[in-house]
Amino acid sequence: MAKGSPVLAIDLGGTKIIAAIISSSGQVVAKEYHLTLASEGPQAVTSRMFSAIEHLLNESNLGLSQLDSISIAAAGAIDSDKGLVTSSPNLPGWSDVPLRDMVSRQFGVDAFLLNDASAAALGEHRLGAGRGTANLIYITVSTGIGGGIIIGGKLYLGSRGSAGEMGHMTIDVNGPRCSCGNVGCLEVMASGAAIAREALRRLRDGESSTLSDIVAGKIENITAEEVGLAAQGGDRLALEVVLRAATYLGVGLVNIVNIFNPEMIVIGGGVAKMGDLLLGPVRKMVAERAFRLSAGAVRIVPTQLGDDAGVLGAAVFAMEQKRE
Repeated sequence: MAKGSPVLAIDLGGTKIIAAIISSSGQVVAKEYHLTLASEGPQAVTSRMFSAIEHLLNESNLGLSQLDSISIAAAGAIDSDKGLVTSSPNLPGWSDVPLRDMVSRQFGVDAFLLNDASAAALGEHRLGAGRGTANLIYITVSTGIGGGIIIGGKLYLGSRGSAGEMGHMTIDVNGPRCSCGNVGCLEVMASGAAIAREALRRLRDGESSTLSDIVAGKIENITAEEVGLAAQGGDRLALEVVLRAATYLGVGLVNIVNIFNPEMIVIGGGVAKMGDLLLGPVRKMVAERAFRLSAGAVRIVPTQLGDDAGVLGAAVFAMEQKRE
């Protein structure tokens, strides 16, 4: 393969599949979005992902021989060495799916697999908000909550490639059951799904809110995005729901700051688009509860790369793996 060939990167999440062509200089050349429809199971989702790859190549007038590789950033606990999606709370039915080898066989090119939040951490470190830092934590707050770790400028994946599952630290030992099977995880307390669920619970209990108008009375359709819109408009219920989630997220970040003592925590994902409504209370919690030395050293900032963090990081991962 000629040096400087592009990588086709996939960000496989619980809600959407992002397929992108990434140049050797780290530029997004082409990009497409597709629905994951995760409830249909692994076979349907992988077929949809293969179709997305083929469609993007056709639209970009690229042949497989022109690619450096295909690199997949997937939600869940990933065994990067074996190329397995071992489990994924946001991809129902996925258990030890050999996704890397499936992609390599299907398309006849080198393939790589890592966790989506680890990929985003790598993307932000190399190309985004974290350039120039040595120690960085990335947290994505969207349908679920994930994390990625950069230590000494290098992506830390742990002994089997599954490090960084920040969303599944226990925040409340008596909390609700998480989709991972545990109870009181950060994800079930502070994710986009948690925000929507708490808003819906309060509305069903008879509380009033402009959220009902935003969704035209169909409160079962409420998402974190609508809660954020209502909160930005000053709606009391929505503001309280966001503050509740931000408080739990802040508790999680206190743990992370005390354990890792990072220079920077980058917050990405759809929920992070709420900006200071979310990040303000998070920063306050860290300042009040983390060890003073560690709290004073860390900056908590929004993503620079946005939705592109995962695909850019996946591409960087493939390029760096092939150079080693």
